[in-house]
Amino acid sequence: MPASLIRNLVTGGAGFLGSHLCDRLMESGEEVICLDNYFTGRKANIAQWMGHPRFELIRHDVTEPIKLEVDRIWHLACPASPVHYQFNPVKTAKTSFIGTYNMLGLARRVGARLLLASTSEVYGDPEVHPQPESYRGCVNPIGIRSCYDEGKRIAETLCFDYQRMHDLEIRVMRIFNTYGPRMLPDDGRVVSNFIVQALKGEPLTLYGDGSQSRSFCFVDDLIEGMIRLMNGDHSGPINIGNPIEFTIRQLAELVRDKINPELELICKPLPQDDPLQRQPIIDLAEKELGWTPEVALEKGLEPTIAYFKELLLLHNV
Repeated sequence: MPASLIRNLVTGGAGFLGSHLCDRLMESGEEVICLDNYFTGRKANIAQWMGHPRFELIRHDVTEPIKLEVDRIWHLACPASPVHYQFNPVKTAKTSFIGTYNMLGLARRVGARLLLASTSEVYGDPEVHPQPESYRGCVNPIGIRSCYDEGKRIAETLCFDYQRMHDLEIRVMRIFNTYGPRMLPDDGRVVSNFIVQALKGEPLTLYGDGSQSRSFCFVDDLIEGMIRLMNGDHSGPINIGNPIEFTIRQLAELVRDKINPELELICKPLPQDDPLQRQPIIDLAEKELGWTPEVALEKGLEPTIAYFKELLLLHNV
């Protein structure tokens, strides 16, 4: 095997985003070490690469140190949906802090560049709309979402402290709502919730009156932005997301129309600290990375619905 091949470590590599990233790196001819503890990751997501000479799978929790020889670390490991990160909030906070600390330590030892998959949740329930990278956020430090929100904020802090103290090469990416095939059907995210409910013939559940807004980025666009950030010269943080804003009700109606127009929409109380607005300003990504999303929500929903349809048939749900 040529010595010049880039050796990539993808933490959380069997998860939704991680597995799509593994696909792109493998398809480009690079070496990939996929590291996952399978809390939300699934072996089925990376099954197509099992046994490939350039692919290695390690079952490991990032809160424990690990010694590897790699050139690049794509640090995606952390439950990212409220259902999963609130299941064990202390573990979520440990994953963000200790896991990032361990990966930065590894990057420093082997001279690797590290990309942190941060989140738009660092902006909290924003008082500035839409959100530029310069906005410092409005986060409740003691709420039920703070294990994730504050966890990612301290992860960003660690990255920039390592850059300042040790001249480490870092890239920090703030990911806005992303959807696509390989999402988990029980992750509690709005796109998967609506699709699964509609495919089962159930009413679509809106929290609040559905007027809260989100912007939805298709996974292929997101991974393209991630790769451009890692390969570029800008440390970040950089927003990666689709700037086109939809209300949750508009999304529900779009999913319903694509699957079963007869379904009812029902309303339930809004969860604690649920942001009312979320929309990225992506001027920096456009300028520094030459990146803009290309897949419209209507188009991206088609393969996503097809994936869930096959998944539900497979499990006879």
